[in-house]
Amino acid sequence: MSEKNHEGKRTARERLAVEREKQKSAQKRRRGLIVGASVVGVLGLAAVIGIVAANAGKDDGSDSAGPAVAPSGAKGKDGLAIPVGKESAKSTLTVWEDFRCPACQAFETAYRPVIHELTAAGQLKVEYHLATLIDGNMGGTGSRNAANAAACAQDAGKFTAFHDVLYENQPKETDDAFAQNDKLLELAGKVDGLVTPAFRTCVEDGAHNSWVAKSNQAFQAGGFSGTPTVLLGGKNIYQDQTMTPAKLKQQVQEAAKG
Repeated sequence: MSEKNHEGKRTARERLAVEREKQKSAQKRRRGLIVGASVVGVLGLAAVIGIVAANAGKDDGSDSAGPAVAPSGAKGKDGLAIPVGKESAKSTLTVWEDFRCPACQAFETAYRPVIHELTAAGQLKVEYHLATLIDGNMGGTGSRNAANAAACAQDAGKFTAFHDVLYENQPKETDDAFAQNDKLLELAGKVDGLVTPAFRTCVEDGAHNSWVAKSNQAFQAGGFSGTPTVLLGGKNIYQDQTMTPAKLKQQVQEAAKG
């Protein structure tokens, strides 16, 4: 292995480690806020509860209006999974992501080349589930709007390409740039043939907003600790400190032989 490649892999591992620590710190801060709220008066506590409830994965309420319209080809319970790869693949990677989540971007940067290689080889299929955790924690609608746009891209048969573009152009966590449909349409322009009148209407109308809300409810009900949650054979490999892209590749290829 060249020194350059070694340094690149080490840097990717370090980014993942940093994002894991950030998530742990954020969770501790949230727990601290909840504990602190318990000592305030009844009226103050009611106000805090009202604020938390209002921000728990929701925004102005428009995300849950109307029926949940799943994107084309969605699978699983309630059609909440966007599948990538061949159905015949022996290994399935289940990924819960939020397009505003920095840890998700770090995971994608490190693992995307291997995931693409394995799906193209027919050895791995991926089921993507979209969450709006950052909207709930930070406020805004960027997670929801980006997820809706990604679902619109799935309708057009271009989910993977647009999914990658969104992570490659992810704004800072505190910058709700993905809330702007114009920004999402601009990024969609990076995917050949994606921006059509049908795609534009789907994005601007929030055609899949209710579906995104339902997906986020499933994420919350799943009891997961945060995003990304990456399951292989039921095990959260994102929490496995020994996991690397090379190790994932080895495990999937061994399963394919069996």
